[in-house]
Amino acid sequence: MMTLITGLLIPLLGTMLGSAFVFFMKDEMSPRLQKSLLGFASGVMVAASVWSLLIPSMAMGTDSGKWAVMPAAVGFLLGMGFLLLIDELTPHLHISTDKPEGMRSHLSKTAMLALAVTIHNLPEGMAVGVVFAGADSGATNISLAGAIAVSLGIAIQNVPEGAIISMPMRAAGNSRWRSFMIGSLSGTVEPIGAACVILLASLLMPALPYLLAFAAGAMFYVVVEELIPEASNGQHSNLSTIGFAVGFVLMMVLDVVMG
Repeated sequence: MMTLITGLLIPLLGTMLGSAFVFFMKDEMSPRLQKSLLGFASGVMVAASVWSLLIPSMAMGTDSGKWAVMPAAVGFLLGMGFLLLIDELTPHLHISTDKPEGMRSHLSKTAMLALAVTIHNLPEGMAVGVVFAGADSGATNISLAGAIAVSLGIAIQNVPEGAIISMPMRAAGNSRWRSFMIGSLSGTVEPIGAACVILLASLLMPALPYLLAFAAGAMFYVVVEELIPEASNGQHSNLSTIGFAVGFVLMMVLDVVMG
C-alpha cells in the first residue's frame, strides 16, 4: 500500500519542485529554456504513452490474434475525444496567449491559467493510475517496477512543467508564494485522477486494455494540441526538438530498464 501511495504522490512532488523555481529565478523564463522544457515534456509523454500504455494494452489481447489491436485503437480514440470535449467545455487560458478557450466565463486570468494546467495534468494522473492498476492485476508486460518508472518519468517532466506554470504566474503580478501554490495545486489533479482510475479499473478489470489506451490517447492530445504547437512557435524551435529527443529516450530507457 505504501508503494502505491508513494507512486501516486511522486508526480505531485515533481510539480511542487518545479513550481519552487519561482523562489530562485528573478526574471521570466527565457524562451529558449521554455521551448527546451516543453519539448522534453512532450518526449516523455509520447514515450510513456507508447511503451507503458499502448504496447501493454495490445499485449493483453494476444489471444485475439490480429484483433488484439482493437482495444488499443478504440481506447486511444476515446481518450483523444474525452480530452477534446474537456478542452471545448472548460474555460481556460494558455500561457502563450491572451485569448481564452472553452466556454465563456468571468473567471480571472490566473484561474483560467490554472484550469489550463489542470486539463494538461489530468491525463498524466490517469496514466499513472492505470499502470499501477495493471501491475496490481498481474497484467502482461506491466510490473510494479514498470509502474514506478512511469511515475518517475511523469515526475521528471513535471519539474520543468511546474516552473513553466509558476514563472508566468509571477510575471502576471502574483506573489512568489501565490505563484508557487497555484503551480503546486495544479498538480493535485494527478494523484486524484490516478486514484479514481485505480478504483474504476478494479471494478472493470476486463476494460483495462481500453483504459491503458484511453490514458495514452489523452496524453497524446495534450502533446499534439498544446505542447508541440507552443514549443514550435517562433524562433528556437530546434531546441524543442532536441528536448523532445532527450525526454523520449529518457522515458524509453526508464520503462525498458525498470519494466
